[in-house]
Amino acid sequence: MTDLTDEKDQKDGGEAILEACRNLGVDVIFSSPGSEWAPVWEALARQEKNGTPGPRYLDLLHETLAVAMATGYGLVTGRPQMVLLHAVPGLLQGACGIHGALLANVGMVVCSSESITYGETETDPGSQWYRNLSIVGGTQAVAAPFVKWSTQVGSVSTLYGSVVRAAEIARRGPAGPVYLNVPVEVLLEPWKPAATAIRPVALPGSRVSTERDLAEAARRLVAAEHPVIVTESAGRHPDGFAALVDLAELLSIPVIEPQSAVCANFPRTSELHRGGDGGALFAEADLIVLVCCRAPWYPPSNRPADAEVLVVDDVPHRPYSDYQVLVADQYLEGDVGPTLRALVSGVKELGVDDERVAARRAVLAAPRPARAAAGDGLDAAAVVRELRDLIDPRAAVVDETITHSRAIAQHLRAEEPGRYSYVQGGLGQGLGVALGVKLADPDREVVLTIGDGSFLYNPIVQSLAASRALGLPLLVVVFNNRQYRSMKLNHLRFYPQGTAVTEGDFRGVDLTDQPDLASLVTPFEMAGHTVTNPDDLRPVLEAALASVRAGVTALVDVHLPL
Repeated sequence: MTDLTDEKDQKDGGEAILEACRNLGVDVIFSSPGSEWAPVWEALARQEKNGTPGPRYLDLLHETLAVAMATGYGLVTGRPQMVLLHAVPGLLQGACGIHGALLANVGMVVCSSESITYGETETDPGSQWYRNLSIVGGTQAVAAPFVKWSTQVGSVSTLYGSVVRAAEIARRGPAGPVYLNVPVEVLLEPWKPAATAIRPVALPGSRVSTERDLAEAARRLVAAEHPVIVTESAGRHPDGFAALVDLAELLSIPVIEPQSAVCANFPRTSELHRGGDGGALFAEADLIVLVCCRAPWYPPSNRPADAEVLVVDDVPHRPYSDYQVLVADQYLEGDVGPTLRALVSGVKELGVDDERVAARRAVLAAPRPARAAAGDGLDAAAVVRELRDLIDPRAAVVDETITHSRAIAQHLRAEEPGRYSYVQGGLGQGLGVALGVKLADPDREVVLTIGDGSFLYNPIVQSLAASRALGLPLLVVVFNNRQYRSMKLNHLRFYPQGTAVTEGDFRGVDLTDQPDLASLVTPFEMAGHTVTNPDDLRPVLEAALASVRAGVTALVDVHLPL
């Protein structure tokens, strides 16, 4: 805790924000800067001059990049960070990333500003606010639909407390971004901290369901003859991955990671892992356990009629989902890791039917029907298999592909939490999220798998600049089919025999005029490679990884069949 009683330097709203960051344990302030943040910059200069411990500040060249890096950092650390944007234009530029953080349940405090006096007082905020930066209703109204909570700070006297409150809301379930509009005039007001309020901020307490609820859930599990577990994001919760393994192993329950799964939740090498399609298992299931699974069936009404549903989740009903159908018979609501551990203990107390569990294990251990042999061509599965063999066993793979995402998740065969993470929300965040993961864990190898369409949505120049300036080397592998394949597939789904098919005349699909993606890294003195021949794939990936391990980002543009 910092002593702010020394008045020789005038403290203002910038110091209030920085002191809140210190006491919240914020590591990094991610900023795509705007002119309103001079008070924070002044406070950071004082921090540096005085040698005061405090957060690192990063100037980044695009709002989406700043927010996405905060998202990647939060995925690794689980702690909310601070993001500073500029006025309503900066907020809107970062909106796609903020919405992605909301879907990914990553807490962060996002701030931008506007004027509330327009130069009509002694404090002159600058005429730009009157001319073109203000917006009716305030920026807090703009942010409200894509954040967890949004408000305006009315006075410097409440600024410190507002930042602390925002972070405490951001980190509690469902974790997510919150927004503060901090007017320029509030930032410039003198601030004298209240000594009783300035102290380190306590972490949230743990939450586990009651003994009665746990006992009922354990009874359901022990009684079930054909239970199935479905999970999307258990692996993002502390101890969620390992606790889920213990529950599944205890009762030999098959585990499904559906198309909506967003991270590694269960070892793909386990015989209990049954892929992404639960259709056959659902048909005979008498109990389906949804562990952090917001969208288990599609259409939403397609719930298996003959099975009970047990939900284990910190917040089962996502308040940011417009429509969500779980139709559960029981909910266990609490921190996922501890709740699963308590459920395992409850099952053991009741006693496990060893014969029933052994019979399930025997069925699951039986050889599965052989899949078609992989071809010799250059396809997504081949790329992922080579990556899996070459990258560090602990490497983190961040995925921003669309039509190739299932192949990547399947063939990567993740065995531990953090190994695989899918970028949620609108496209264009992958580079930033991967950089944020690398920033949070610099010793970990980080790979970004990304489609060519997704890649071209990203702030490429700004992200590569950040990679070089901050010493954050990535391996970027582009799955390049020179088209928006997802757009074409949807067109074909709606009009399988339409005029576009018969005439070969598709719209919104063609990316054949894209630039040479490998050459885009050249101005940053990074390694760029293009692969068109299957025989070149492994040696090129080896060369790219050598570059990354030497501290230089490498991009491999893999041309896949159209």
